[in-house]
Amino acid sequence: MNKAELINAIAAEAGLSKVDARKALDAVVKSVSDALIAGDKVSLVGFGTFSVVERAARPGINPATKQAITIAAKKVAKFKAGAELTSAIN
Repeated sequence: MNKAELINAIAAEAGLSKVDARKALDAVVKSVSDALIAGDKVSLVGFGTFSVVERAARPGINPATKQAITIAAKKVAKFKAGAELTSAIN
């Protein structure tokens, strides 16, 4: 499902216009992004939790030259599915 299909699904499920559904989706995505940038967790009970984790620097290999390199440390977004979502999938 892409963004346009998700907007259509939100509009149909909530009885909103596509414009309003798009605004709502954009607001949710921006709010989650802002919280993660600030270092907060976002927990949606029954759905899952978004969080930020730090990956340590690690050794790697440049595939073009086969030389050893160091991959820099960085922060990455992580999602852990909630129990209800996990059971619905299975």
